[in-house]
Amino acid sequence: MQRLRLDLDPLRETLLLTLYARALDAKLGHPILGDTQSAEIADAIDYDFAKLKIKPSLICGTALRAKKLDDTVRAFVADHPDAVVLDLGCGLDTRMLRCDPPAGVDWYDVDFPDIVDLRPQFLPDRSLRIGADLTEPGWLDPLPRDRPAMIVAEGLLPFLPGDTFQRMTRQLTTHFDTGELALNGYTRFAAWSMKYHPTIKAIGITAAQGFDDAHEPETWGAALTLAEEKLLVRAPEVADFPQPLRAATRLMSRSTAMSRQGTRILRYRF
Repeated sequence: MQRLRLDLDPLRETLLLTLYARALDAKLGHPILGDTQSAEIADAIDYDFAKLKIKPSLICGTALRAKKLDDTVRAFVADHPDAVVLDLGCGLDTRMLRCDPPAGVDWYDVDFPDIVDLRPQFLPDRSLRIGADLTEPGWLDPLPRDRPAMIVAEGLLPFLPGDTFQRMTRQLTTHFDTGELALNGYTRFAAWSMKYHPTIKAIGITAAQGFDDAHEPETWGAALTLAEEKLLVRAPEVADFPQPLRAATRLMSRSTAMSRQGTRILRYRF
């Protein structure tokens, strides 16, 4: 099979990082997410994934946060079978296939135009695609307003400059009458330290956005109310982490402050 070479700038190249982490998880003896479709996609791309130097902590952390966000989406669409789902910065994520929403759900995969144009080359054309720069206004205009919305922003926060994420959130919660926003929340320290991570350095990205208090988004003027904070170092799936990562994660979980420096899933209602 001839593999496809992708021409991506450093920001877009981050989609390969998360894709490959999910692919490596799928090939483990005890996978956390088990996303075999991502493994197939990674195998079809002509790219030197070895240069990313992905460590077990990133593989397990990426797989676990994806699994917990999937669980959040499944619960929402089970309660709202007429929902609208937006997967922001979707890259080549297979979330719709993993969640398999009811037929009445309209699922929108949102990313830069050139990225959403790539998706049909690797994935079944089951979702609605929106090619847009999330920092620009107007891309929400065609979407329905009067249906409950599940908005997912995985790995997006650190890579949007300044207060762009906050402004985007206000636009989303103004557009939709009701819904939820789910994201993996980075503390300021976690976001700052990402720039020194070997994988991020290999791509050439500088990440710097985060917030410490899970209630901080309630001050953004976006009508958000914190519904849940999941500290993933305390998730039962940690039992499937390889050693010594498992022991280190369990040690971290004993402190709430340290737990928040790991991956956390934040869910807000609006």
